[in-house]
Amino acid sequence: MKAMVLHKVCTPLVLETRPLPDPGPGEIRLVLEACAVCRTDLHVVDGDLPNPKLPVIPGHEIVGRVDALGEGVATLKIGQRVGVPWLGHTCGHCPYCASGRENLCDEPLFTGYTRDGGFASHVVADAAYAFPLPEGEDPVALAPLLCAGLIGWRSLVAAGDARTIGIYGFGAAAHIIAQVCLWQHRQVFAFTRPGDSAAQEFARSLGAAWAGGSDEEPPGRLDAAIIFAPVGDLVPVALQATAKGGRVVCGGIHMSDIPRFPYRLLWGERQILSVANLTRQDAHDFLSVAREARVRTETVPYPLEAANEALDDLRAGRLQGAAVLVPGRH
Repeated sequence: MKAMVLHKVCTPLVLETRPLPDPGPGEIRLVLEACAVCRTDLHVVDGDLPNPKLPVIPGHEIVGRVDALGEGVATLKIGQRVGVPWLGHTCGHCPYCASGRENLCDEPLFTGYTRDGGFASHVVADAAYAFPLPEGEDPVALAPLLCAGLIGWRSLVAAGDARTIGIYGFGAAAHIIAQVCLWQHRQVFAFTRPGDSAAQEFARSLGAAWAGGSDEEPPGRLDAAIIFAPVGDLVPVALQATAKGGRVVCGGIHMSDIPRFPYRLLWGERQILSVANLTRQDAHDFLSVAREARVRTETVPYPLEAANEALDDLRAGRLQGAAVLVPGRH
């Protein structure tokens, strides 16, 4: 198998040829069709997230076909298309798992971080954390749903029944969840990097009622805000724009420090919430919603060997939608 491997944080991935791995009990092996590139992959590669398993193969928005079954796997079959997300395994016995909050598990494994992921031609995954995907869809288009879509969905659920949603950072997650918002008859205000007219036009093309820089005032108060950009400075900005009783949801796994801000921005029963990982129920719920809402992803395909280029483009903000690695593409 071929894989793009991280040996040391803050260094480029290295293309390697490795022996084909065998799935263990309860595991499956996939032949990769596509793997989207997530900002969390950047946080792993750039050292923002502590203690990755090194060396590690990043990537956790995986679409592939089962080509080997480990002992005891009866729910999936050879040739079936499945998706593998960030949450790769949970302990099943800690207080969080026991109370339906496996996203907060005390002993988790994360795909592409603490177990090898999908920047490769093959991957081994826990069968219980893989989800059947439709056969008639483009795997490149499906891949961003496995994290950008899932975390976007969990963030939207955390925002409650807000009718006007402000989305800060209009990248892969935002462009998916904006479509869900519109399907639910919510109004979307899109906030981009100041001066990023291309991203603002992209947001408007998806149906955003307003799009502007994060340094601009929206045309009306927000019922809730979702922050996908990993920028702590946006928290007080979003609070300032949010109406009394509203929520500001921080949807990223990593964010720069939140600056001090006056209590008046929080007063009025505003809330600040964070979203951590996902549950398998989130995946089942969102994949159903994505089909009903006819979500369409904007993607930029790259060959597997160009993973470093895809990461650089994401880091520099040169992408609209999601970068997707496609093994075998040239």
